[in-house]
Amino acid sequence: MTVTTAPKNETFKLIIRSAVEQLNAISHSVELIRTEMNKLASMLPEYEIVLSMCGVGKSLGPQLIAEIGDVTRFKKRNSLSAFAGVDPSVNQSGSFETLHNRTTKHGSPVLRKTLFMVMSVLLQTSPEDDIVYQFLDKKRSEGKPYYVYMTARANKFLRIYYGKIKSQLS
Repeated sequence: MTVTTAPKNETFKLIIRSAVEQLNAISHSVELIRTEMNKLASMLPEYEIVLSMCGVGKSLGPQLIAEIGDVTRFKKRNSLSAFAGVDPSVNQSGSFETLHNRTTKHGSPVLRKTLFMVMSVLLQTSPEDDIVYQFLDKKRSEGKPYYVYMTARANKFLRIYYGKIKSQLS
């Protein structure tokens, strides 16, 4: 086993101090941007509804709203899932139809990443009264692989998101 030590000279200390100052400045900038995102998103009619959904907070809420945009542009809830790329692909030919379809992954990769972060929050908090968490737990207990149940849950989350926002805006 080897232990690496850094030299104890002034140049090295200066480099470390400079790196710490840069990290603090970046952290401050990120916080300012997050505050501005929340301020802008709070002006939208769907903001409160999105924040009331389990797994969504003041960081992920504005990201979801920004990535999805205007929900009314989607004619059906499945269109939103297709836009996010969490819809199952079609794999059939003639009379052959497969039972195990991969997701299309067409659409916004940033939205998919945001959805997976929301799903991760739901996994960590485990709200037993949440429909999306119950669906996830059911898929997990069926022995489904991680990405299968996470994607299925993201799809269900988007359908609920679409329904709540569309009914509020109508």
